[in-house]
Amino acid sequence: MASISLRNVTKTFDRSVTAVCNLSMEVRDGELMVLVGPSGCGKTTTLSLIAGLESPTSGEVRIAGQVVNHLPPRQRDVAMVFQDGALYPHMSVYGNLAFALRMRGLPEPQVERRVKAAAAMLGITDLMNRKPAALSGGQRQRVALGRAIVREPTVFLLDEPLTGLDAGLRVATRREIKSLHKKLQITTLYVTHDQCEAMALGERMCVLRDGRMEQVGPPEEIYSRPASRFVAGFFGTPAMNFLTGCIRRQDGTPVVDLKGQTLRVPPRLHVCLRDYGDTTIVAGVRPHDLSFEPSTGHTSDVLRGRVVLVEPLGSQTNVHVALTCGQPCVVVAPARTRVTIGDEVPVYVSLDEVQLFEDNEAGRNIACHAATE
Repeated sequence: MASISLRNVTKTFDRSVTAVCNLSMEVRDGELMVLVGPSGCGKTTTLSLIAGLESPTSGEVRIAGQVVNHLPPRQRDVAMVFQDGALYPHMSVYGNLAFALRMRGLPEPQVERRVKAAAAMLGITDLMNRKPAALSGGQRQRVALGRAIVREPTVFLLDEPLTGLDAGLRVATRREIKSLHKKLQITTLYVTHDQCEAMALGERMCVLRDGRMEQVGPPEEIYSRPASRFVAGFFGTPAMNFLTGCIRRQDGTPVVDLKGQTLRVPPRLHVCLRDYGDTTIVAGVRPHDLSFEPSTGHTSDVLRGRVVLVEPLGSQTNVHVALTCGQPCVVVAPARTRVTIGDEVPVYVSLDEVQLFEDNEAGRNIACHAATE
């Protein structure tokens, strides 16, 4: 096992396009960390820098404490799994699994032992004589994982390995990857743009935006305490509601003025607003923390609006509401909720769950910002 460390790493292409900008992060020994963000944020470039497929413009890449900037990929002891599996089409499953070991000159009995062990672990023993064209998408990805496992590397790098699979296979293969990691305890960096996949897999997540780190931490922390509006909007389905208003004082207590409607600021956030006057602010609240009825045991404020769209989804109903302040929101309601388009409805906001963000490009979470000062 080995840690992965990036120290102030920047990668610029053609002297004008910066794919990764001053990135510092660490994947701990034996950890499964997920690198997550939208397309074009620098995830795959970061993986390529660690694997040695790209060289950093500046900064250091370390594996097991050793600077590897100058080492070619074959000397870094990493195994990479790509989106398409990248199997050799003319070889059988056994041949694909054994290829890298044979290239290293390992004796055939050792090759056979490793291949059979990996195949048994992945449940592909009965596929050993098939060619990739005769495999399903899920089977091909298992073979690609097996080809990485047989090498017994110190680091796994997985570049969106589930992208080509349908929804059912994605969930099943995701479970297999998590189970495999628990068995093997190999340091793993997993790249995905899928926020559900990231939260389900990662012991920690590193969120990238435009080549820069937005936040790093356990999934539950990133979901409940997003460091920025970008992170808050990226995680959660449906996405977090954002309501823009102005901070006012009402009887000495801060409130968010939403053009005639007001939202009280939770007491836990009062101290965070000490440096904010009557400034524009963005209140964030997740659709699951809104309801059409007051919730017992929670402090709430009520806004009003009109239903513009109803989406029944079986286990829940997503109700889109146009608030009277002119801003939209989505309410996740129970499946049996009876509302129709055009209904005037109250929207109860659970104040315990409200987040406040700066109204600018960075969109920092005011509570997180205050905690670091």
